[in-house]
Amino acid sequence: MFAIFLVVLALVACGWPLGGYIYRTFAGERTWTDSLAVPVERAIYRLIGVNPDVEMDWKAYLRAMMVSNLVMALFAYAVFRLQAVLPLNPAHIPAMPPYLAFNTAASFITNTNWQNYAGEQSLSYLSQMIGITFLQFTSAATGLAAAMAFLRGMSRQKTDALGNFWVDLVRAHTRLLLPIAAILAFLLLALGVPETLSGPAVVHTLSGSMQTIARGPVATLEAIKQLGTNGGGFFNANSAHPFEDPSAWTCILEIMGMGLIPTALVFTAGYFLRSRRLAIVLCTLLGAILLAGAYLVYAYEAAGNPILAHALGLHGPNMEGKEVRFGLPLTSLFVAATTAYTTGAVNAMHDSLMPMSGMVPLLFMMFNLIFGGKGVGLLNILMFLIIAVFISGLMVGRTPEIFGKKIEAREMKLATAAMLVHPFVILVPTAIAMALPSARASMGNPGLHGFTEVLYAFTSAAANNGSAFAGLNGNTPFYNISIGLVMLFGRYVSIIAMLAIAGSLAGKARIPETSGTLKVDTFAFGYVFVAVFVIVGALTFFPYLALGPIGEQLQLG
Repeated sequence: MFAIFLVVLALVACGWPLGGYIYRTFAGERTWTDSLAVPVERAIYRLIGVNPDVEMDWKAYLRAMMVSNLVMALFAYAVFRLQAVLPLNPAHIPAMPPYLAFNTAASFITNTNWQNYAGEQSLSYLSQMIGITFLQFTSAATGLAAAMAFLRGMSRQKTDALGNFWVDLVRAHTRLLLPIAAILAFLLLALGVPETLSGPAVVHTLSGSMQTIARGPVATLEAIKQLGTNGGGFFNANSAHPFEDPSAWTCILEIMGMGLIPTALVFTAGYFLRSRRLAIVLCTLLGAILLAGAYLVYAYEAAGNPILAHALGLHGPNMEGKEVRFGLPLTSLFVAATTAYTTGAVNAMHDSLMPMSGMVPLLFMMFNLIFGGKGVGLLNILMFLIIAVFISGLMVGRTPEIFGKKIEAREMKLATAAMLVHPFVILVPTAIAMALPSARASMGNPGLHGFTEVLYAFTSAAANNGSAFAGLNGNTPFYNISIGLVMLFGRYVSIIAMLAIAGSLAGKARIPETSGTLKVDTFAFGYVFVAVFVIVGALTFFPYLALGPIGEQLQLG
């Protein structure tokens, strides 16, 4: 437990200085990377015809974001459909079917990285590089850009300018994602993760037979997979595969990679809003919830399966679906971190977790703000901050305000819409799937566990997470289309609503702080913030959890 705590502590310690660097980068201040990045950025602006000094209002910012994402998604779809006739396909992998190509393109453009395919069997090297790895960079950069635009809206007054989307997108790559991903890729290479364009290796086994071993440009994909909170692996087994995650050291690096920027963004928000204390409060409370989740997984997995103990006298931890090179501690932290940071990578099969252990990643994805993914996680945190401020203002009889900006009907309607779309796109598709015999046929297990598989799939898609209870066969027309649509709605509806709120807040004058102003940078308000999203989550999702992991745990007892 102390080792788990140390990894989380290291994440926070690294996130603080990085948060300051991200603030200076997107606030237009000087940074130590200017001498290298500025000439490259100027060349890119000239190439795409963008004036970096011209800022956009929220509608223009959103329009640029949506058009660019649409073009990139169509490009990736075309690559997947045409990979059989494109180069860098030494294994001669055929074209991806239309429904699966749609699901995959929607998955990676939304930073979800849900995979209804086995990467080493379904994608060529070219598709892995310019389809998958490319979108893992750009989808993460898009989320970062949206978060920076919102923070500018909260910190500025009497303006409609939120920045320039193209400048934010370029800087996210040149100043942040590419440099850190390169460092992480070299470290993974040094620790044994392969990187090659050679075809699959054919070897003679000790028994005299032949074996084909898939390989490829794994280290570069693995770096941005974790750093961009993407989660889509080169191999079907993801980070449980020894080529993606060879040892405990690479496992710790990957946990650090997935949590580094989301943790730093909390401190970035503190810098933008001139409230470092708020960042400390949020990091403390969210970090405590992350630790609690990891410890809960560890406790139930260490206790083992009561049926095996009762029927067969087999006592010990539940090691089904886990890699012995990681053991329970790193597995438990990985399970909690990959869903807290909405990464979706796995170093164990979540379908093999004990029911209450499996409820932890479900809960984290249902909350969708325990740090969260690149940028969008911060947007969800700020959305619930606005809702908590509104509720608190009503309770004490004051006009709700946050950081000197009044929260009025327009902001609350938009924040409520952003909040409600998440449970809607989880619960409604789950109910439809359970009503359709063809959808139920995809369940790998009967009863409550099979229901949890379906619930987990749509929760993962709505949270743009991408992890799965792998017992569900998602590669069917129904699941490919429905999960693809859920990923798109779960990503873009909340971004649209939050950018509209940013535009509204940016146009308001800042109200001077008085003795009656509600302090949001205190632990007292932090507890209210946590209580709001926990109560909302419990009221919304508890019936479904009772039919899934809670009911299954009671059955085991």
